[in-house]
Amino acid sequence: MKLTPSLVDAFNAQITLEFHASLVYRQLAIELELQDLPGMAAWLRAQADEEIVHANKFIDHVSDRDNHPRIGALSAPDVKEGGTVLEVFQAAYAHEQKVSESIRQLYRLAEAEGDLDSRPLLNFFLEEQIEEEATVSEIVGRVELINEDGPGLLRLDAELGARTPAATEAR
Repeated sequence: MKLTPSLVDAFNAQITLEFHASLVYRQLAIELELQDLPGMAAWLRAQADEEIVHANKFIDHVSDRDNHPRIGALSAPDVKEGGTVLEVFQAAYAHEQKVSESIRQLYRLAEAEGDLDSRPLLNFFLEEQIEEEATVSEIVGRVELINEDGPGLLRLDAELGARTPAATEAR
């Protein structure tokens, strides 16, 4: 039932990455709050909260398998100050791609080590990342179509602001 030491390290690295993703999204939200786009900022804050839920799922998996989850060192997000809406969502998309690749690497390691018990969790996250990348990619595409047009940005701001945030302790 216990994870191998290399899998514990890899899961702990993923936990840290999920918390870092939360910080990235929160900083991106700040950038759009400063541009008076509260709906987009709220959408990004909801994403930040969702990343904490993801970290908690990994923590629970490591703990449930009689191992010790650890959050590694977190650095400040490397987010451009004063970026355009397009740059903000491009940064979000790039970060989602990074998280997706990390999960694929974790899956490959679990497979190599014959850890069948991690498959359900990792399959969930593989599917989740397809959805996450598709959602942010769609937003990037829509922002590109809007091309910094004020009324278009305000409409997208209102639409994204309608998202209902989830609690960070959801299981």
